[in-house]
Amino acid sequence: MLFDDLPEEKDTIASVLVPVAVPVAYTYKVPPGKTVVPGTIVKVPLGSRQVLGAVWDTEPDASINPKKLKAMTTVYDKVPPLADDLRKFVDWVANWTLAAPGMVLRMVLRSEEALEEEPPLAGIRRVEGHEPDRMTAARQKILQVLEEGVSGTKSTVAAAAGVSASVVDGLLQQGVLETISLPAAPPPPLPQLDFHKVTLTPRQADVTKGLLDCLDKGSSVALIDGVTGSGKTEVYFEAIAEVLRQNKQALVLLPEIALTEQFLRRFEKRFGVFPAEWHSEITTKNRERTWRGVASGSVRVVIGARSALFLPFKELGLIVVDEEHDGAFKQDDRVSYNARDMAVVRGHIAKFPVILASATPSVESRVNADSGRYTKFELPERASGAELPELKAIDMRHDGPDRGRWLAPDLVEAMKETLADGAQTLLFLNRRGYAPLTLCRTCGHRFQCPSCSAWLVEHRFQGRLVCHHCGHTEKVPDACPKCQATNSLVACGPGVERIAEEVEDRFPQARTLILSSDLPGGAKRLKREMQIVEEGGADILIGTQLVAKGHNFPKMRLVGVIDADLGLAHGDPRAAEKTFQLLAQVTGRAGRVTGGGKGLLQTYSPDHPVIMALMSQDTEAFYRAEIDARRAAGLPPFGRLAAIVVSSQDKHAAELYARGLAKISPHDSAVTLLGPAEAALALVRGRYRFRMLLMAPRQFDLQGYIRTWLDGAPRLTGNLRLQVDIDPQQFL
Repeated sequence: MLFDDLPEEKDTIASVLVPVAVPVAYTYKVPPGKTVVPGTIVKVPLGSRQVLGAVWDTEPDASINPKKLKAMTTVYDKVPPLADDLRKFVDWVANWTLAAPGMVLRMVLRSEEALEEEPPLAGIRRVEGHEPDRMTAARQKILQVLEEGVSGTKSTVAAAAGVSASVVDGLLQQGVLETISLPAAPPPPLPQLDFHKVTLTPRQADVTKGLLDCLDKGSSVALIDGVTGSGKTEVYFEAIAEVLRQNKQALVLLPEIALTEQFLRRFEKRFGVFPAEWHSEITTKNRERTWRGVASGSVRVVIGARSALFLPFKELGLIVVDEEHDGAFKQDDRVSYNARDMAVVRGHIAKFPVILASATPSVESRVNADSGRYTKFELPERASGAELPELKAIDMRHDGPDRGRWLAPDLVEAMKETLADGAQTLLFLNRRGYAPLTLCRTCGHRFQCPSCSAWLVEHRFQGRLVCHHCGHTEKVPDACPKCQATNSLVACGPGVERIAEEVEDRFPQARTLILSSDLPGGAKRLKREMQIVEEGGADILIGTQLVAKGHNFPKMRLVGVIDADLGLAHGDPRAAEKTFQLLAQVTGRAGRVTGGGKGLLQTYSPDHPVIMALMSQDTEAFYRAEIDARRAAGLPPFGRLAAIVVSSQDKHAAELYARGLAKISPHDSAVTLLGPAEAALALVRGRYRFRMLLMAPRQFDLQGYIRTWLDGAPRLTGNLRLQVDIDPQQFL
């Protein structure tokens, strides 16, 4: 029971979950004349603030003196209550991540404005039977625009007619036109399920049939394991079409905003309309409209980043997680969750299917598919019929570039041939900026971020030194700040800007383009430049990891990886998997349409198992070896990991608390506790960080262990913070 009557006060009370870091819901009075049910969205006083919340499924505290209870300020009874399955999902995510339920609810209740309908617009329309006293060319144009009952705002009608708004005013005064109320935003057009059905290859058709069978099973997970260019998107589009035929909604999660533009165009080509978008770059107004449309059911398909998982869909029937292996699906701030895994949970709770798609599935998904938990579908060939790219390792120990250069002779020669053939080259380096380190050759001073234990990255195009962890930026000085020597600053190592400098020197006639997430212009610039590449408007593309994800560049024939070893040197148990996935994805951009693709990997470790697996294109051998290694070490998915990070602006306080916490950890032979130790990035945004890592068997209740442990922990004082990360994806 969620609310109770207090006869002596004649008040109704209810439990309300509020978006703060507390473990329980609070009890409030329901305003007279209002009725609430579980899921009703409300506004309530909380201290000196007014906050959004939702009536929750817990018993209100009837023992509280009614005179001490505060009343709800607003009951949003025109908005559908949060569905039972969504409330269960919020509680499940909170329990799994050890986050406060209110902090998870905060991701559902995006803004108060989304709960209010937009006020109607003032529109105009023709009054039948009324004619102007004098017909002019301008008036005739207005009336032609408003033929057959068409309406619009004064400004839009005037603009469509190509006349001034004063012409409209004159017709209004004469009664030829009248004012009406128009909806602020017309309902989005519905996808046309048979607008442009593509001809599937026999293999795609088989996979499509299998996916449609999965839709009939309700709660199920399908993994589409298809090589780059195999047409995974076209296949799951057919599953989306079937879900729409059942009058349900669909959600497609993508890891990067940069992927949305090409996806939107592909969706529009298939269904005749664009889906709704949900990510950080959309306008506030569109965000509010999408939230309301999802809740009312008028928005049928959403493409979004990981946060779209918490939208209040009225009748969600399918989630697709594209590039399911991608680390961008993991959120590390506030509530630490993996959107891929939580998508599977949301589908299980609401009993609808989830589709995971990737050319390089995560080890976890592969193990789940191999064990039968997921249904696996394979697309081993490209839909265009083109062959997979030929891959070759360039041994930098013997065949590397001259001093001061970064492109090996073999790569330069291949670029010349590609350019001469009118095809495109992609040079990949997962380092933004010009150089990862700047130092003084006179005194050895290194430029470090004042708030992080990280070197400042030079961005020569902007003339700035930038920290990629906290965003600190400063102008590149004319002299060394330590020894005051001039002309002594040296850039060490390459970033994409430095590679571009060499390319422009070697190929001055080529059209060169850099794609990096931190260049000015944001998502709009990225979308525009991605389209330039797709349409053949650039000869040589130089990019970071965002170019490795799902893009289709028809003229791309050559991919050169500048530093194939970059991800292998980290103390990360997933380093081999991440590097294999990244390099397989980026080399997969070559020859997707026309064939004849080639990938050249510059490496100092050509005998490394990851590099050898890529060269042999024996994906199965890599997965077998990686899965065996994980099983032997008891690492996910065969074991469980959790990280605890203690941080403070006071290094001694952080270390003291972390060591004290470790001393009171409950003894359990199943749990291995490593640390505390300074994090690899010991200082971030002015906070000193100490990490502990817990390892346990797969079936062990790690959350229960940590919950019991932290219940007995000393209270956090001052600016001490403690964050728990279940199944960490990075170890910095």
